[in-house]
Amino acid sequence: MIPFSHTWPYDIILGDMYVQYCPFCSSENVLLPMKPKELQIVRDGKKKLLVFPCCSASPTVVDNDGDYLLFDRAVR
Repeated sequence: MIPFSHTWPYDIILGDMYVQYCPFCSSENVLLPMKPKELQIVRDGKKKLLVFPCCSASPTVVDNDGDYLLFDRAVR
């Protein structure tokens, strides 16, 4: 079972990935340095280090679905 504490919602707007706010520093409307085409690569099993540009927190994305990113550590 996937722990909900390790997930965070994301949005895709005009080909860019955003989160409504950063789970680490609470900055709003954060543009992620990840492209939507990379979601399939992560789904296929390759992990992706994601560095949040607002605070330099760096969790690893281990999976995703249409709404949530799954990280290697708790973000809630």
